[in-house]
Amino acid sequence: MKTALILHGMPSKKEYFDSRSPASSNKHWLPWLQRQLILGGILAQTPELPEPYRPVYDKWRLIFERFKVDQKTILVGHSCGAGFLVKWLSQNKTKVGKVALVAPFLHPSDNGIQTGLSNLKIDENLVKRTDGLMVFYSLDDEESVLTGVEKLRTKLKGARFRQFADHGHFCFEDMKTDQFPELRDFLLKN
Repeated sequence: MKTALILHGMPSKKEYFDSRSPASSNKHWLPWLQRQLILGGILAQTPELPEPYRPVYDKWRLIFERFKVDQKTILVGHSCGAGFLVKWLSQNKTKVGKVALVAPFLHPSDNGIQTGLSNLKIDENLVKRTDGLMVFYSLDDEESVLTGVEKLRTKLKGARFRQFADHGHFCFEDMKTDQFPELRDFLLKN
């Protein structure tokens, strides 16, 4: 059976502890995508990663590695979740299914945030161990994200890139919707 892991990004600490705000794993387009994948016959999970307002690679890795990740696993990461996936896939030589990196935030320390995601060494052959890797980004995102996208464009041989003009950081507030059909179509297309 095909599976999918959809990893959220990094909320502010204030947002994380706001009782009116949904959990990071249940925001923006993540629940909609999870449902679309389930309807497509793929068991999709959106794990809640520890202290997402202060992402630490090793803490996130402990939760992520509780799931079976293999050739039948689709991986989706948003923001720091995408940065996490790039680091994990660079360190682990596991063959996986399709990979989608949405608004990849590769170097949180560039914004004064210290995490285990810094000092990222990207495996240039990473794409060869996937069934296809696509980076989704928007021209009106933060400069640090656009810099990371250019680094991925240089380093990841065979990766595909999907550019948008007005999706910001791919959050509900930027997109004005909780649906992301372009991402769904990439993941479900054979």
